[in-house]
Formats: sequence, structure tokens, C-alpha cells
Amino acid sequence: MVIAVLNSGDTAWMLMSTALVMLMTIPGLALFYAGLVKKETVLNTLFLSFSAYAMVSIIWFVYGYPLVFGPDVHGFIGAPGDFFFHNVVESNTLVGSIPTSVYAAFEMTFAAITVALISGAIIGRMKFSAWMLFVPLWATFVYLPVAHWVWGGGWLAQLGALDFAGGTVVHINSGVAALALCLVLRGRKDRSMLPHQLGYAIMGAGLLWFGWFGFNAGSALSAGPLAGSAFIVTNTSAAAAMLSWMLIEYLRFGKATMLGAASGIVAGLVAITPAAGFVNIPAAIVIGFVTSIVSYTAISFIKPRLGYDDALDVFGIHGLSGIWGALAVGIFASPFINAAGTGLAYGNPGQLEIQAVAVAATFAYSFVVTLIIAKAIDLTIGLRVSEEQEAQGLDQALHDEAAYHI
Repeated sequence: MVIAVLNSGDTAWMLMSTALVMLMTIPGLALFYAGLVKKETVLNTLFLSFSAYAMVSIIWFVYGYPLVFGPDVHGFIGAPGDFFFHNVVESNTLVGSIPTSVYAAFEMTFAAITVALISGAIIGRMKFSAWMLFVPLWATFVYLPVAHWVWGGGWLAQLGALDFAGGTVVHINSGVAALALCLVLRGRKDRSMLPHQLGYAIMGAGLLWFGWFGFNAGSALSAGPLAGSAFIVTNTSAAAAMLSWMLIEYLRFGKATMLGAASGIVAGLVAITPAAGFVNIPAAIVIGFVTSIVSYTAISFIKPRLGYDDALDVFGIHGLSGIWGALAVGIFASPFINAAGTGLAYGNPGQLEIQAVAVAATFAYSFVVTLIIAKAIDLTIGLRVSEEQEAQGLDQALHDEAAYHI
């Protein structure tokens, strides 16, 4: 029997990782999204990320954590219990070598950014009151079950699905939900989306890149070799994806753009997330290079053909790069990096099949339940602002504020 012992170095790293993942949402994601919208909606865009983070912070410690990490109930959800986190806080228990309280706080930041990511799809046309109702409903009925399936000992974990830091739980889940929600909302009246302040978006992308080291390397749950490996491949994939997106733009238009480079960075970070603790550097380069092709194709060719209005391409980047990354684990997972994972390239084709099942299950569940939630809100308080509010801009119409007074 191995007795768990508190390690202060691991605990310090995990506290730092928790802060880094928080930084990804506020201000990282908030700035990244806000820089890409019209100036009349920038505060509303920022507010969506901030409010999601605050709401999920409460939900997680009132009832969310036990529903993800509590004793498994038929593979679907954790057993309800320990509401308001009383027992954990008072018992000083450990997860591995870190306090359970630190682990729970780390996982809370994942739940928060997953919900906040969805907001990029509905910019400029969703009621703030509807968003404030959507957040707790989606977190409760979509995020918590899927997180339990994969990370809490649920049916996908029992099947052997691998997701080191959130390819299925975070990115496929949020990307597919974004697609479902924008389909219910329908398109904006004015779909032109010239970024009002591209500098905000670039700063946001830089903060996301920085914070992602906590996201991925922190998921090792210790300050050791696995964290170091995850750190390196995270950076490598982001760099490869950035260069890949730049190359695509150069071949197509004869010039590369900073917005394209930032999009590539995020796509590369998304794709490596499920694989970060399982793959080596050559695999990370392939994952990053290919994911920009996947996301660029979806945004530039598939979305215009199908006509859905995913304003900031949450599905195109997070959904599809997340799918590629989750499948890539089944191809490239190396037992020499992590004994918990062996992929097709190392003689285990069954892992790719398991990853495909996890992708399909997450896609179907998130899409259907998000549709139900969105329809229910639409039939009660309504999802969409009026045409007059949309034309005015949501900062003034919904919050009686303006970002600029010049």
C-alpha cells in the first residue's frame, strides 16, 4: 500500500498552474475575443467571459466537484455529496502529492474556461440574461457529465479513452456546443466582423499561449518529467501550427497575417491539449502543422458553404482542432513518454478506435443537450436581442456602457 505524502514542490507548481489557467480566461480569452469584435460590443464580449468564470466558480464548489470526481454512478455521473466542499476543506486529504483543495481549484478553472469558450460563437446577438441562464444549465447538464466520463472514472475512462488536459472535455465539448447554440440563435443581421482592436486579440493570444503551460503541463499534477515533456510539446505544437497557418495564407494570398498567426497558435494549443502528456516532439510538430490545415479549411471553406454564423470560429478552431487532437492521441501516444498510453504508431490500433468513440460520444451528447437547453431558454425568456439592440451594439443596449468615448 502506497501512502500519499504531501509534496510542497508539486503543490506550489499546481497553485501556479491554477493561476495560469485562470489567466487564460480572464484576461486571456476575454481579450482575444474582445479584440475581434466591433467596438460597440467589446464590453459585452469581455463580460461574457468574466461572468462565466464567476458563475462556474460558485457552481463548482457548491455541487460541481463531487458530480465529476465523486464515486461513479453507472458510468454517467459522480455521486452527489459533499456540497459546499465541507468535507474536503476540513479533512486535508490529498490527490497524489497535492491537497485535494488545490486539485479541485485547478479543475475548476478548466470548467470555467470551457463555458467561456462558447461565448465566441454568439457574439453580438444573445441576451445577457439568456447567457446568465445558459451558463449554469450548460455547466450542470453538459460539462459535469462529460468531465466525469473522461476524468472522473466514468464510462469513457473505463473504456480507456485518453485525454490528458481536455481535448474532449474542454475543446470538443465547447466547440460543438458553440455550433449548436449559434444554429438556434441564427445569423447576425450584419456579419461583417472587422476587428476593432486587433492588438487586444494578439495580446489575448499571447496570454493564452503563456497560460496554456499551466493547462497542459499542470495536468501532470506534479513538478516532474511528465510536466516538462508536456510543456515542451505544448510550445512545439503551437509554434508549428502558427507557421503552418502563415504558410497557408502565403500560398493562397501571397502574404501572412498576424490574425492568422494568432488563430494558428490557438489551434495548435487546442490540438496538443489531449496529447500533451502522451506524445514526443516529432508528433507534436505533426499535430500542430496538420491542425491549422483542418481549422483553416473549416473556417474558410466549410463554414461559408454551410452558412452557420459561428462569429469567432469556436467550432472551427476548438471543435475541429480538438477532434483532430483527440484522434491524434490514438495515433501518436508513446509508452516511452507515458506508460498509460500506446497509440497506433506503437502497435496499438485499438486506442484510435477508443478515441473515435470518445469523440463521437462527446460530439453527440454536447450537441443534443445544448440544443435542448438553448430551445428551452428561447421558449421562456428568449435567446436573442431585438434587431434595434443588435444594430445599436450590445454595450449600450444591454449594459448602458461604452468602451470608448472619443
